[in-house]
Amino acid sequence: MKLSRWHNLVLIFLFILSLSCQAAYRAFSPPAPTGIHTQERQVLRASPTTVPPTDTPTPRPSPTPTTTPTLTPTITPSPLHFRVFEDLWQVVNDNYLYRDFNGQDWDSIRVEYRARIEEGLTDDDFYTAMEEMIFRLNDDHSAFLNPEDAAREDSEFAGENNFVGIGVLTTAIPERDRIAVILTFPGSPAEQAGLRPHDSILEADGIPVLDENGVRRDLLRGPAGTQVTLTIQSPGEAPKQVNVIRNQVNGPVPVFYTWLESPNGGKIGYILLTTFADETTDDQVAEAIQQLSQDTPLDGLVLDNRYNSGGADNVARGVLSYFTSGVLGYFVDRDQVQRSMEVIGNNRYGSSTLPLVVLIGRDTVSFGEIFSGVLRDSGKAYLIGEQTEGNIELLWGYDFEDGSRAWIAKETFRPANNPEQDWETEGIAPDEVITSNWDEVTLQNDPVIQSALNYLDNRQ
Repeated sequence: MKLSRWHNLVLIFLFILSLSCQAAYRAFSPPAPTGIHTQERQVLRASPTTVPPTDTPTPRPSPTPTTTPTLTPTITPSPLHFRVFEDLWQVVNDNYLYRDFNGQDWDSIRVEYRARIEEGLTDDDFYTAMEEMIFRLNDDHSAFLNPEDAAREDSEFAGENNFVGIGVLTTAIPERDRIAVILTFPGSPAEQAGLRPHDSILEADGIPVLDENGVRRDLLRGPAGTQVTLTIQSPGEAPKQVNVIRNQVNGPVPVFYTWLESPNGGKIGYILLTTFADETTDDQVAEAIQQLSQDTPLDGLVLDNRYNSGGADNVARGVLSYFTSGVLGYFVDRDQVQRSMEVIGNNRYGSSTLPLVVLIGRDTVSFGEIFSGVLRDSGKAYLIGEQTEGNIELLWGYDFEDGSRAWIAKETFRPANNPEQDWETEGIAPDEVITSNWDEVTLQNDPVIQSALNYLDNRQ
């Protein structure tokens, strides 16, 4: 488990309307946990035993010594709050991957939070309390979503993003006081204004995009039709100002692709994977392979996973199926019960036999890590970049009667051919260590990509 990047690990997609996510290393809307999500959700309904007694005392206001006493408004404890709380606590108690709850006294936590609910909480305060309770597990993955965020998560997983902003995916770079553009949404205000991947945003309307603690300021979203003046900087160039008109942005997270020429003249495909949390991703990758393979076959393929924040297992398996097949590993729960991770091959235009390089880095997490690791473990890919930080718990989703949702770490992963490797603790080391700063290079001069092209040339 890694906690060092809890706040910086927010390349969690910032559609720039986003709320901050407690488990995010990106800024994305909604605050969905970065993790490996199983779609085998359990829908929980409260049992009668979890309903609080009808004679639960209502807190009374304390008298004040003033001549005109002021009564503090009281909130009647909500039976629904009790039911959701008890179900949530029980889910963790029965299923959580780590039997010691990461050193937390889970029984004492139940007493603590039940007492808070008994005092009476507003809905907002209740959901904040449940978020805090799950945060106490300290695994950098498990998370609680209120009903609004759970509904938004469903829409975005279905590729139905709908927000007002400028339409960029970014990552924060506190050491250089900027956020860097990973990609832009097709037809978005950002794309129309000329923003491109690797550009940096320094200021919005003259205000730094990061505060003194390196945390993003909410400056890019706003009402449709309003203008924001951005100070941007392209790699190797001086900063400049660009006016962008905010507008509605819709559609799935795009999969960017292009083809590159290797030093020996080979035709190499390049695909940027930023998420498996959008169920259109595998279809988009299939389309990318088809388009890249038109006219002449590819001589190799580079999958850029350096900013892949993970997502759903079925999406990752769909993309994996283009390159490999078979049992790739096992998900293991706290009782050491194993479930196999099996992929059925789906060869697209020779994709399963293409020489393959996968780029990884510190911001490759969750199923981004497993995806990269199993391709090497199965002998299908060569890894270039930086060592990942390790965070591969499988999250199981539990839906509650009020529409809220918990993603709880229930399993970890073991690769099929090297089960002794502990990717959760150690991360995944590349075959070749090459580093670069995204905001200081372009697609054409990135030394990580150049190393990938050289490797693919040597394979021919």
